[in-house]
Amino acid sequence: MKNQFKNRKFAIGGMLILIALIFIARLFYLQIINTSFRLSAQNNVIRYVPQFPARGLIFDRNGKLVVHNEAAYDLMVIPSQLSEFDTLGLCNILATEKKEFIKSLKAARAYSPYIPSTIIKQINPETYAKLQERLYRFPGFYVHTRTLRKYSYNIASHLLGYVGEVNEKDIKRDPYYKLGDYIGKSGIEKSYETDLRGQKGVKMYLVDVHNRIKGPYQNERHDSDPIVGSNLTATFDADLQEYGEQLMLNKIGSIVAIEPATGEILSLVSAPSYKPSLLVGRVRSKNYLMLARDTLKPLFNRALMASYPPGSTFKTINGLIGLQERTLFPSTTYSCNMGYHSRGLTVGCHSHRSPLDLPSAVQISCNAYFCNVFRNILDSGKYTDIHESFDSWRNYLLSFGFGQKISLDLPNELKGFVPKSSYYDRYYGKKGWSSLTIISLAIGQGELGITPIQLANMTAAIANRGHYFSPHIMKEIAGGDDNTESFTKRHDTAIDSIYFNTIIRGMELAVNGQAGSGSTARIARLDSIIVCGKTGTAQNPHGEDHSIFIAFAPKDNPKIAIAVIVENGGFGARYAAPIASLMIEKYLKGKTKNKWVEDYILKTDLIHGKQEK
Repeated sequence: MKNQFKNRKFAIGGMLILIALIFIARLFYLQIINTSFRLSAQNNVIRYVPQFPARGLIFDRNGKLVVHNEAAYDLMVIPSQLSEFDTLGLCNILATEKKEFIKSLKAARAYSPYIPSTIIKQINPETYAKLQERLYRFPGFYVHTRTLRKYSYNIASHLLGYVGEVNEKDIKRDPYYKLGDYIGKSGIEKSYETDLRGQKGVKMYLVDVHNRIKGPYQNERHDSDPIVGSNLTATFDADLQEYGEQLMLNKIGSIVAIEPATGEILSLVSAPSYKPSLLVGRVRSKNYLMLARDTLKPLFNRALMASYPPGSTFKTINGLIGLQERTLFPSTTYSCNMGYHSRGLTVGCHSHRSPLDLPSAVQISCNAYFCNVFRNILDSGKYTDIHESFDSWRNYLLSFGFGQKISLDLPNELKGFVPKSSYYDRYYGKKGWSSLTIISLAIGQGELGITPIQLANMTAAIANRGHYFSPHIMKEIAGGDDNTESFTKRHDTAIDSIYFNTIIRGMELAVNGQAGSGSTARIARLDSIIVCGKTGTAQNPHGEDHSIFIAFAPKDNPKIAIAVIVENGGFGARYAAPIASLMIEKYLKGKTKNKWVEDYILKTDLIHGKQEK
């Protein structure tokens, strides 16, 4: 009996010791190893206030400051620290509706009485100056400083892009961002966000149980200063961009100008456009909604996202392919009897002298000539069947950057469309189509979809006699890794350089041929510069045809290649050619001499139906 009691005593004692050890181990884990409770406790006594850096500045290629920053202020509130105040007076200072202000205040109270909440975002400096003088009357409110974008020129909205508040996807994609942060949403601001945004800093303050600041934490030992974003020099010319936007005022379409030797984008205009200042500050949401509802779609970047048949500008490519395939020679002539006629099908053409050789066919833009060229490429007998010959023809197009993205450093670029032979198989059956079935491709019509940036890139490749560099908008990032390797890589087309001079001669004649010679683009001539160009008219089933023109200048050692599309503008020479000519003269000479052409374009309003004669 005594031994039994003794054994029970040891068992109970052992259990108590075991329980004590478990408690000790748990306390050790909670207090020493696991820091979550310590962090939670610290968060109750420390307020972390982020310090937002200024975004990097953006300059144009000539060093002109295009985008900078100005101070803006967020009004914050700690609901537990509020006392009775003049609500209407504060709303009058802030120029905000009392109803909306009270709604925000209720949301802040519901979120937390002790944690700061934003009541009014992005107060401008003028309003802040009025508020700062009277802020002492409103205990519980304080101001948090940040910066907003400011524009030296109200231009290049599609190039520059805009900055907006982060959403859940942004935060999930990059934990650097927290609710209330801002991020580049489009254009350069989006493409180079990590360079422009800089690095946030933090200030740590001790707070009491009511979340009132009592002073800096550990004498600011753990504070960090924000790192300002890197400045960026863009490739575009601000003066040329501004001029292009003036020329495209009251018109729908785009202008893309590229430096052929580098691929640098000199100008990218999408019209209609909008002033970039509209998407800054407290009015951004309201203005964005207004722009999004506009039936003219000013937010839509036509230069990168609109797809058009290239029209007769595409004859240059079919001519090059024919030369490369040896189914065409510079001296090859074809006759034209008001068009191309075969098996009951007619592709019409305008009245002109006949027969023509290749340079003259480019100069006059003969449809019949290039229908013959196209059919001879596909039916040469070099390939086993139409599928093989068509796919070979298509590969030439891909080498010019068509039907794919061209490594552009701007977001939202579309690939365009170049059909495969399987595309026609689905419509006509594998043996149900031929070169005649798809003859519209000979003159840049049919199923082709080419973006303006691709058309300008094609022009740069012709100017370079067979190669191009990926179009890009970034020239230099101050103190950063420019990552320009992809921009300096040369892309060779599948056409040998020896064949380009014949096509270029035709483009030269199209602009500089003698009066009465049938040149389609004499309106684009410049006195002291040899411009080489090609007109195009893209058929539009929804209205008047689109006016298209491609050009480069000077003929030797070209400095600019350009593509212009004016929707519903009719023939290429009517609007697109003079616009391109004015842009070329502006860039190469710094000013324009053809004032009557300039006046004619500036006064033309194709949106409201006012056309100059």
